[in-house]
Amino acid sequence: MTMEDKDKPAAEADLPTPLRQNVQEAIRRYLDDMGHSQPESLYRILMAQVEPPLLEEVLRFTQGNQSRTAKILGMTRNTLRTKLNRYDIVVRDGKP
Repeated sequence: MTMEDKDKPAAEADLPTPLRQNVQEAIRRYLDDMGHSQPESLYRILMAQVEPPLLEEVLRFTQGNQSRTAKILGMTRNTLRTKLNRYDIVVRDGKP
């Protein structure tokens, strides 16, 4: 619990940090760590790093059910399959 959490009402302090805030902080750290180097194609790099674990974790959550995974992600099953192939993610025994 941080100092900020102590100042929040109990119900608010129990809420998880919003995903957007976690992502923003990670990007800020990444850019700070780069120092004076200028990143190139940051969007492409970010998506290539974020999308595979997103797919894997939602597949794990759905126990490998690709239809449910696609629905949760808001995409078609064919789009999901294309992405799984792109990232060489193989689903075996209901697990990526």
